[in-house]
Amino acid sequence: MTVLADGVAEKYEVVIGLEVHAQLSTLSKVFSADSAAFGAEPNRHVSMVSLGHPGTLPFINKKAVEYAVKMGLACNCTINLNNSFARKNYFYADLPKGYQISQDQAPICLRGYVPVKLADGTEKNIALHHIHMEEDAGKSMHDQHHADSLIDLNRAGVPLVEIVSEPDMRSAEEVGQFLTEMRKILRYLDICDGNMEEGSMRCDANISVRLKGATTYGNRCEVKNLNSIRNVQRAIEHEFIRQVNIIEAGGHIDQNTLNFNADTGETSVLRSKEMANDYRYFPEPDLPPLKLSLEYVDNIRKALPALPAQLVQRYTQTLGLSAYDASVITADRDTAFYFEELIKHTDHYKAAANWMMGAVRSYLNDHGQSIGNFAVTPANLATLIKLIDSGVINNSVASHKLFPVMISQPGKDPHDLAKELNLLISADGDDVSRFIKDAIAKFPDKVKEYQKGKKGVLGLFMGEIMKSSKGKIDPQKTNQLLIKELEAK
Repeated sequence: MTVLADGVAEKYEVVIGLEVHAQLSTLSKVFSADSAAFGAEPNRHVSMVSLGHPGTLPFINKKAVEYAVKMGLACNCTINLNNSFARKNYFYADLPKGYQISQDQAPICLRGYVPVKLADGTEKNIALHHIHMEEDAGKSMHDQHHADSLIDLNRAGVPLVEIVSEPDMRSAEEVGQFLTEMRKILRYLDICDGNMEEGSMRCDANISVRLKGATTYGNRCEVKNLNSIRNVQRAIEHEFIRQVNIIEAGGHIDQNTLNFNADTGETSVLRSKEMANDYRYFPEPDLPPLKLSLEYVDNIRKALPALPAQLVQRYTQTLGLSAYDASVITADRDTAFYFEELIKHTDHYKAAANWMMGAVRSYLNDHGQSIGNFAVTPANLATLIKLIDSGVINNSVASHKLFPVMISQPGKDPHDLAKELNLLISADGDDVSRFIKDAIAKFPDKVKEYQKGKKGVLGLFMGEIMKSSKGKIDPQKTNQLLIKELEAK
């Protein structure tokens, strides 16, 4: 990749606006009863309505409207109670009707913002212009035949929301954080799986550069159909260098639509501004205006789940977790919901977080499982934490001996399992005293070292005691008794 001369990058700033397309996870398409399921044989989920045959009429999917309102509320938008649909006219092989039903003058969600947190700890609200509903096009496949491109229309008519940001981002990092937050919101709302590789979440990036301090925007280039957060960032980094080099050489940025090559990390022109389609929007004649009531919107608002930013705030400010712990737990919707259920059964929030991020996470990673398939219930994990807190089992034994058995026998009470496995801490003071005396007798030289001030040998004695007791002691109390015994020598 071409690089910038020394000091040149500091003169300019990049300006980025995004258009994020998210497929809504409804059962049927947005304007027909065809299945919207992913993965069927090509051209199986089609009908006369989705193919736009003469005489057929579209009808709105109510669930798609509900999902769009949910997204708007989660993004702090104003919900437009009086919105309408329009025809977006253009020709492409995978657009069976020759037009796309979308929204133009009256989208369902207006303005709004999404808060993001950057690596240096600063927070920024990324402003949105609007969110609108539309139908997806089909899919062109260029690698299925040696000479021809093939068309799969299963996706044609699948409901989308398009989230359009303001040109509010100034770095690839901000873009990455915005897209990460957007994907989390979609998943928390359970309206889209956010899978960019399968195309259920896609992104177009509008990128321009200008001198720092300038108030007017430069000519922008739109990079289309980016299929991963990292590729969006790579495209931005490449475009910044490319555009700055052109300007520095006295050139002019043409307002082009670009393709991004993930193999080379470079962009190329798809079409120029002069070649760009004139969409000729006009009101969709076959769909009446969509009118929503305040009561309808309020009912959706009341049913919204807690969102990632809200949970992070509660975990750090109310539960006392670190910002890191809170961000890891809320990164995945199912993990956060499991944790929410876990803390209904225990108020030892730090221990709950430690188990989630330690033993539970390690097990899931090692076995390629998600928290949704995890055998141990939140209630049973809370019982394990209570056993440790009450001093009837120590943390090491709980983690290495009891926890694995809880996974293999999830129906059993953890206390009963610990009892069956003979893991409960001995309450007999004579046993503990005997373990201490045996350890001291085994290492007389280390006793002398301790008495000369070498306190580090305590670990040796404790290791021997833990080994002799098979872990069935309270380490903290035993450590205190050990010190008392050594200092009495």
